[in-house]
Amino acid sequence: MTSIRSRAWRAAASVVGRRIEYRDPVVVRRKVERARVRPDPHGPPRRLDRTCAVRIDFRHGWPCYEVRPRSGPPAVNVVFLHGGAYIDQVSGMHWRLAETLVHTLRARVAVPVYPLVPEGTAARVVPEVAALVRESVDRDAGSTVLMGDSAGGGLAVAVAQRLRDESGYRPARLVLISPWLDVTMDHPDIPAVEPLDPELSRAGLRLAGRLWAGGLDPADPLASPINGDLAGLPPATVFIGTRDILNPDAHRFRDRAEEAGVPVEFHEAAGQIHVYPLYPLPEGRRARAHIIARLE
Repeated sequence: MTSIRSRAWRAAASVVGRRIEYRDPVVVRRKVERARVRPDPHGPPRRLDRTCAVRIDFRHGWPCYEVRPRSGPPAVNVVFLHGGAYIDQVSGMHWRLAETLVHTLRARVAVPVYPLVPEGTAARVVPEVAALVRESVDRDAGSTVLMGDSAGGGLAVAVAQRLRDESGYRPARLVLISPWLDVTMDHPDIPAVEPLDPELSRAGLRLAGRLWAGGLDPADPLASPINGDLAGLPPATVFIGTRDILNPDAHRFRDRAEEAGVPVEFHEAAGQIHVYPLYPLPEGRRARAHIIARLE
């Protein structure tokens, strides 16, 4: 049963139009143009320095933050790719998840601040993030988990495909939170789910997806990795809500991945909205507990 707090959260999202920039193409375009002139802040909150060790490195011309335990070696390496429809920067909810992973798993969490559209396109960002992951693996012992929410989830799959094709390297696991896997938004079941989603729309996401594709066809696997070869990818843990416009493609990814021999642990939460595992809700806490248990 959906919690009372979750229902209230969903109602508030519907009333105030949170993330309206993802619904209206005009607002998407305006936001992208404004960010080119005045980029949004992307750094971690100051409190993170008090609880974790934080450092910043510049790779490929853009910053990559590393959050880790203040003492002792990390137990697991995570590369976290933030969501935001490729038009929004890493935000507070992403930093809270990174902090949780550090404290519960003694994880070292790398958070690349990859370029956003229109300068940041799939053809540019996917190879550069893949190179960043390879550099991390070459430098450190142990396996690496690729994790991402929304757009970051789609990027994680595209990066895993690139790593497989270029070097044969396979991360230990993919953790995909409400992943955006097909920027065309053409799945025939999406129109039935769209009225249930208080945050996202096909129109807004299609524009953001075209910008992310750049000169590519939006259906190209670099931009829409669900259309690429899924064989040989690492085991995947997927979280999706039934009130998320990306739900149909999450199901399609599960089916195609399993057909390709990839183990998929699929968590579908009734009544939950986009990226619910990141929110301070009972359902979100349970999802985070699943992530921690899977990575321990």
